[in-house]
Amino acid sequence: MSYLIALLVSTAGMAVLDRRWRLVMWRAPRSAAVVVLLGTAFFLMWDLVAIGLGIFRHGDSAHMTGVLLAPELPLEEPVFLAFLCYTALVLFAGAERVFEHVQERRRKRVGL
Repeated sequence: MSYLIALLVSTAGMAVLDRRWRLVMWRAPRSAAVVVLLGTAFFLMWDLVAIGLGIFRHGDSAHMTGVLLAPELPLEEPVFLAFLCYTALVLFAGAERVFEHVQERRRKRVGL
């Protein structure tokens, strides 16, 4: 259960950063939600294929809820995948914002 809680708290922290800088969900909520859902679905399908091929297996852990959504697919996996996609979007948008800021400072310094 502690892993799921850690994922949810981390997602909340990412949302605070996102809201503060208006990077993803507070900038274009519909588009961001679609991208997170599509990314999560893609990686979930990837996981299901890997499970079917015997590549991924669920290991027991005291930190997990023990709830399986499908054979070898713990409840925490889609939550992690959504967090992964959301984090990637926030990092990309943040890097883009920093890059734009640096470019603007260079333009001002040069006098353009």
